[in-house]
Amino acid sequence: MPDVMVEVRGLAKTYRRADGSEVQAVRGIDLDIYKGEIFSMLGPNGAGKTTTISMISGLLAPTAGRATIGGFSITTQGMQAKKLLGVVPQEIALYPTLSARQNLEFFGRMYGMGGRELQKNVDEVLDFTDLKERQKDRVETFSGGMKRRVNIGVGLLHKPQLVYMDEPTVGVDPQSRRRILDTVIRLREERQMTVLYTTHLMEEAQELSNRVGIVDHGQMIALGTVGELIQKVGEDDRLILNIGEQSVPDSVRTRLLQEVPGVSTIEFAPPPPTNGNEHPANSQLTILAQRGRRALPVIIQIVNEARIDILSVEVREPDLEAVFLQLTGRALRD
Repeated sequence: MPDVMVEVRGLAKTYRRADGSEVQAVRGIDLDIYKGEIFSMLGPNGAGKTTTISMISGLLAPTAGRATIGGFSITTQGMQAKKLLGVVPQEIALYPTLSARQNLEFFGRMYGMGGRELQKNVDEVLDFTDLKERQKDRVETFSGGMKRRVNIGVGLLHKPQLVYMDEPTVGVDPQSRRRILDTVIRLREERQMTVLYTTHLMEEAQELSNRVGIVDHGQMIALGTVGELIQKVGEDDRLILNIGEQSVPDSVRTRLLQEVPGVSTIEFAPPPPTNGNEHPANSQLTILAQRGRRALPVIIQIVNEARIDILSVEVREPDLEAVFLQLTGRALRD
């Protein structure tokens, strides 16, 4: 059994409104995050994810339950617990007129470091984040991706055992995003560091995570590896056929269900209404099927025989986004 870095038991948070009523933001979450893993916590806006992480990191006091980091209680042994934690916030938290090195030295002193220890750690962080050549340049001259990497460096300065990274790729170009993701992987592979990661990009969580936790309505509704979560909700492929403004007769749906092996569900979505100036959207026929690519030729034949024109076909194999949508019933940003 892997060693536990973060242990959460019965964690809950209740807020009181001005009218005296109560709102349960978090409703008794249990969670273990293991040493050396990348754990992604996902949830729609307002699901309780941020409140949960704020309690784990000691920014909010829980109404009930407990959380520990490295065996230290975040409420009764807060200083010891926080020394093990590095934070990379979503917003850039740097001094723009200082150089990358000056920023790191400033925050290093805030961590209580100085002298040779500070200089050694700053050098290591600059090397790890590939910023050594730009260390003397002012941060205000950096690209968004480079600022993000300095932000990450600040969170790593005191060599924490756990790093919380809050959407570290927001607002960066694809090349910088790839570099940041590679840095996250290196934290696990080279430093055996535990990473608590949040993102609104499902492909990031799917690529990086050893395990994923999905929070909704203040509860942990799913927890496991990406493969385990996909298996939990089913492994059907999703075939999406765009068919213009046409409709699909019941007879076609019946044939698809009866004649195509592995088809389990047929969904038809007519085009949404337009205001007259917009180009009309397509109707969509969505078919859930096992081994969707193998079933596709038969599906196309049946639809063509009904004189329905297929404008395009998209095959979506089971992924984390499909799991998320099925479990929560809404997109991550809803």
